[in-house]
Amino acid sequence: MITLSLAEIAEIVGGQSYDIPDPAVTVTGPVVIDSREVAPGSLFAAFAGERVDGHDYAQRAVEAGAAAVLAARPVGVPAIVVDDVVGALGALARAVVERLGTTVVGLTGSAGKTSTKDLIAQLLQRKGPTAWTPGSLNNEIGLPVTALTATAETEHLVLEMGARGIGHIHYLANLTPPRIGLVLNVGSAHLGEFGSREAIAQAKGELVEVLPEDGCAVLNADDPLVRAMASRTKARVLLFGEAPEADVRGEKVRMTADGRPAFELHTPTGCSDVTMRLYGEHHVSNALAAAAVAHELGMSVTEIAEALSEAGTLSRWRMEVTERPDGVTVVNDAYNANPESMRAALRALAAMGQARGADGGRTWAVLGQMAELGDASLAEHDAVGRLAVRLNVSKLVAVGGREASWLQLGAYNEGSWGEESVHVSDAQAAVDLLRSELRPGDVVLVKASRSVGLEKVALALLENSTEGEVAGR
Repeated sequence: MITLSLAEIAEIVGGQSYDIPDPAVTVTGPVVIDSREVAPGSLFAAFAGERVDGHDYAQRAVEAGAAAVLAARPVGVPAIVVDDVVGALGALARAVVERLGTTVVGLTGSAGKTSTKDLIAQLLQRKGPTAWTPGSLNNEIGLPVTALTATAETEHLVLEMGARGIGHIHYLANLTPPRIGLVLNVGSAHLGEFGSREAIAQAKGELVEVLPEDGCAVLNADDPLVRAMASRTKARVLLFGEAPEADVRGEKVRMTADGRPAFELHTPTGCSDVTMRLYGEHHVSNALAAAAVAHELGMSVTEIAEALSEAGTLSRWRMEVTERPDGVTVVNDAYNANPESMRAALRALAAMGQARGADGGRTWAVLGQMAELGDASLAEHDAVGRLAVRLNVSKLVAVGGREASWLQLGAYNEGSWGEESVHVSDAQAAVDLLRSELRPGDVVLVKASRSVGLEKVALALLENSTEGEVAGR
């Protein structure tokens, strides 16, 4: 963050100073929400959560070097007290970003946000200093914390924006007004909360509504609900996708023998070939979206293609492909799941299995609940189970309760029999099963919504396998 005095911060957030002997003291370190991450000169933002109250750690934060605490009440150490810490954090982020004048890229979508954000970051780093959302910190706390990592040298700020309801994207976009707004897709994620895909589109489109006239709305030409958002913005529209009308377009899309996407990248300035390190056909759309942003910011098609071909994953548990010393390959995609990303991961698993040929091992899909699907939950889990059979996945391991039983039922009804699909109660049961049955050459995909915690399965399978090689990173 640019250097600000405590007095300046108090004025920006409309707060009152308590126990601050010298208001001229400056915040020179990061703004953090975890006292364990405090560095000298930090500002510690204290939040009262359901299980932990950050105010209880104020003393520890100052002892660790924090210049002050942003708090909702006096805490006995230097503090700026406000009525609403979340709102104050947002106000501080907006003020800092406005002073910096950095180019803000905002992106949203039902699936692929984090992977695309990681690709954009890796492309733009080649052009100049870039800051971006770590992991999926894309809410009203994570976004301003990320924005406050920008410095006077930061040229690009790439911010992922999530939504749980109408108005959320509008709020986030107004904290750090973007010049470029990217909407990836409108899918089924959070369908239970929004009620319909049309409502999801209404929420996601709030991003392009806040763009300035000299801004750019980057929209998916292959998704009708996203493409229709062109009428909701006063900014210039740049289309990406495989549709002939796309300004940044992928042609001759294909998969390599081991399941990595390759395509011919076309931009208004020329074309170049891309072969990605990442696994799964779904990364084609993500790559084209990132390419469109990079093109808008002046990168040549050759630079973009080279960067896409070299890009890996920056965020954990997203199609992390690790080969164990014994030849078993573990694909950890357990950070989150929705119907679209689940189908994409299964297709990637099938492609990896096919690449190994008749003499290769088996493919295992270890799947759990896709949360927040509402009334569509049974049908969507059933469909995923059916798809696993259609793709000839060797073994389906459905982990958990009711939703997992729906996954297995879908597989059974599609033609699975015997032990081709199995329902186990929890992650440990899945680990026990896999450890007893895996053999060299097998490929294991692990995927579910974050709340299920299936990363435990992938991590357990990789224990004592530190010599394994991680691909796509």
